[in-house]
Amino acid sequence: MMTWWDRSHDWNAVMDGYVLFRKDRPARRGGGVALYVREQLECIELRLGVDEERVESLWVRIKGQANMGDTVMGVYYRPPDQEEEVDEAFYRQLEVASRSQALVLMGDLNHPDICWKGNRAKHAQSRRFLQSIDDNFLT
Repeated sequence: MMTWWDRSHDWNAVMDGYVLFRKDRPARRGGGVALYVREQLECIELRLGVDEERVESLWVRIKGQANMGDTVMGVYYRPPDQEEEVDEAFYRQLEVASRSQALVLMGDLNHPDICWKGNRAKHAQSRRFLQSIDDNFLT
């Protein structure tokens, strides 16, 4: 989920039985991303790169049950006017995250020109996103 609250609203964001992970936009009012995980699941927040301050992403590893592997959950918001160098920082994070056995990425990618049926896009930044998805063997 994308967020528009600041620390003064934390009391209102708590949900019984869940742990809240959040990353606010640095030096800006509003924005950011958040993820709720059931508190009975063992999980930790991941740091996936030196450029992560500029990328509105949040990564959490959830420990697998019994013989199941861990799952990495990612939440990402890409502003429509995002610079290419910030896109590249996200792709580096995605490359690290995709090494896990299971990865779930959700959010607002803001690539409206992508045709998912044909895996094509008009804009260079959208084509680069598709290339990153393909490079990391994601569907």
